[in-house]
Amino acid sequence: MLPTLSAVCLSLAAISASLIHAATPSVLRIDANVIVARVSPLHAGLMTEEINHSFDGGVYAELLRDRALNGTLLPRANALGSWMLIGGTNGGSGMALDVSHPLSRAIPTSLRIDAASASLLNRVGVTNAGFWGIPVHPHTRYRVSFYGKAAGEFAGPLTVSLERADGSATFARTEVILSAGPWKEYEAILMTSDEACPTADARLVISTQQPGTFWLTLVSLFPPTWNDRPNGNRVDLMKKLAALRPKFLRFPGGGYLNYVDWKKTIGPLSDRPGVSNPWGYPSSQGMGYLEFLEWCEDLAMEPVLGVNAGYSGEDPREVVEAGPALQSFVQDALDQIEYATGDASTTWGAQRARDGHPAPFKLTYVEIGNEETDPAYDARFAQFYDAIKARYPGTQLIAAGQIKDTGSRPSEMDYRKSAQVKSRVPDALDEHFYQTAKDAFAAVGQFDDYDRRGPKIFVGEWATMEGPGPTPTLQAALGDAAWMIGMEHNSDLVIMQAYAPLLVNVNKGAFQWRTNLIGYDALNSYGSPSYYAQVMFNTHRGDEVLASSRHIAPDLFTSVTHESKTGTIYVKVVNASAMPQSVKIVIAGAAMIERQGKVIVLSGNPEDANSIQEPTKIVPVERPLRGTSAAFEHTFPQYSATVLELYSQKREQH
Repeated sequence: MLPTLSAVCLSLAAISASLIHAATPSVLRIDANVIVARVSPLHAGLMTEEINHSFDGGVYAELLRDRALNGTLLPRANALGSWMLIGGTNGGSGMALDVSHPLSRAIPTSLRIDAASASLLNRVGVTNAGFWGIPVHPHTRYRVSFYGKAAGEFAGPLTVSLERADGSATFARTEVILSAGPWKEYEAILMTSDEACPTADARLVISTQQPGTFWLTLVSLFPPTWNDRPNGNRVDLMKKLAALRPKFLRFPGGGYLNYVDWKKTIGPLSDRPGVSNPWGYPSSQGMGYLEFLEWCEDLAMEPVLGVNAGYSGEDPREVVEAGPALQSFVQDALDQIEYATGDASTTWGAQRARDGHPAPFKLTYVEIGNEETDPAYDARFAQFYDAIKARYPGTQLIAAGQIKDTGSRPSEMDYRKSAQVKSRVPDALDEHFYQTAKDAFAAVGQFDDYDRRGPKIFVGEWATMEGPGPTPTLQAALGDAAWMIGMEHNSDLVIMQAYAPLLVNVNKGAFQWRTNLIGYDALNSYGSPSYYAQVMFNTHRGDEVLASSRHIAPDLFTSVTHESKTGTIYVKVVNASAMPQSVKIVIAGAAMIERQGKVIVLSGNPEDANSIQEPTKIVPVERPLRGTSAAFEHTFPQYSATVLELYSQKREQH
């Protein structure tokens, strides 16, 4: 049926109205003379925990899975886990777990290899394929180490090799002479050739061609690490983290901190027993307390230390009541602070020096627990508060709040009640927000009405969760960018904030959480659109929030900051709509705006995401911005997050 004339006229009128609306710019007014907030110097940082193989198989550069047989911490059908026998199918050779030759109290289990059938034509040994493969790069130096011992009759060397997973090619090899007697640590270097093709289809093999029996445990393989630290971090992931310019690191994580006895994570690896994980896999604890502190040192971050608020027993969620039973947890927290900050005249400061770091670390913020909902938390927090403040009065103590629902805005003081803290006023309160993009857009003003007389806010975990994962879509990134705009505008109150989870191994079976900031496999890594939104915002923040008009158009979110030392103005705009939006930007109070600035845009299909196969599908595009002045127009693309960098002289003095 043909449309009626009246219907055509109505349709044309609607189109005309839409075009008129699109052609009429919204107005963003900025007053460079009015500062509405000082940006906290620690505003943006990192939150990390052992989830998605974030430490073992992630940022902690160890390449071998279950290196000390910690897989035996968890019930398994195959107790040997990641270790396999090669060359022992005939002639009585075999491999077994052995607890009769403990390396230490922390590592009681070893691999016993009976190489009865070994010969010049038949090697017998063990192999480990790492975390969904071992990465091989050309002209790369790998450090292998292990503890070994041999039965008296064993007289042959061990061959250590980095091979293709099916054994069809060898990338590097060396020999180690194993001696009889007690446990001894062995180290060797594996160097790949210039012609080696990058691959993750690799395994480590330790084998012999001489018959006999030998034992191995704490077998380790490290590639080059960030700053060449022994027991250090993976280089490509650290580069991506450094690009975020983080100001702090919250560790050892969320619920994971209840599983960790920090005193068992320091010192030699042979004294670290490993621990079961709330996410269903063992953790080696190679990423220990000192390694976290050195991670902070390497990226010029301040540590934000989480301490166990009193969870113990077989179930790490079982709470200990305040009073004498809790005192050992309080003392552990005091010792932990001393380890970081004490000089060599203190017990734990001296231990840190013996562990290889004589200089104390700066530690200002300590969080008591994680996501506390128990009403008894008030009494437990008070006990920690009184003890820590008495010994370390300058320490800022963070109370652990709850996950918030941004669908229902709290009244001025409800957020304080939600943390179950009444008898002591914390220096900051940790609130966590996981939400949809729709909720993030609706909650941009979440912190606008919070009472400034209460504690400061630490948004210790937040994320927009959209898409199938394991990393977020552009739509999620727009929600994240809008949420960051709301936190930035309130950065006098929101003194710290961190996205979570930070890292994810994208292999099937490796990850537990749907949306994570940075993805990787054994060989490669990539940043999500949300990662790039954070890079854009964190590197264009300034130190002052300027007065500016808010809510200038539907689905348009804005924040304006200023760098007082240079006079640079940063205009951040999220356009979450399906149409480009034109905005007239009017700046008062700036002596002069230069005619050319810079524009950085993240945009695309809102359903698209980056991946190992397409790591740069959604990335920021930077170009010169011409024609800028104290009043100019700019069109923001649909589905975009944008930073305008405007150059001005320093603020006029009045």
